[in-house]
Amino acid sequence: MEVSPVKSSVAELAEQLSAHGYKLTRQRRAVLSVIAASEGHLNPAEVYEKAKANCPEIGLTTVYRTLDILARLGAIRRVHLEGGCHSYALASGGHRHHLVCTDCGNVVEFEGCDLSALLQAVASQTGFEIKEHWLQLFGKCPACQKAK
Repeated sequence: MEVSPVKSSVAELAEQLSAHGYKLTRQRRAVLSVIAASEGHLNPAEVYEKAKANCPEIGLTTVYRTLDILARLGAIRRVHLEGGCHSYALASGGHRHHLVCTDCGNVVEFEGCDLSALLQAVASQTGFEIKEHWLQLFGKCPACQKAK
């Protein structure tokens, strides 16, 4: 029997929560299911609306807390948007960065960046041992450029 990728992702996320001492409540499972089934980035309100379809008793606070836990565990990626908002996506393997449209909020992932010289210079100047980095570039997506 073949396990669907969504069920596998939910199981993996649930295992990460359990391994760090978090209970897998019905509400948290609903959030995990939404994240695992999503092909893109979702903001907390979108996660809440989708999770509510299968778990009407879920609260927005639970969604925020669960997303925060999953982000701290590295299970999902948090994208910082203008105005202090965030969107989230399942953390896939590999090193990824984001392009964020300042008009419509669309988020596009891209791979590859050669920041090694910059990271070495920063480490040398500050004494920091740099473990990782995130890169987000802000601008207008092609659709928004055409709209003007």
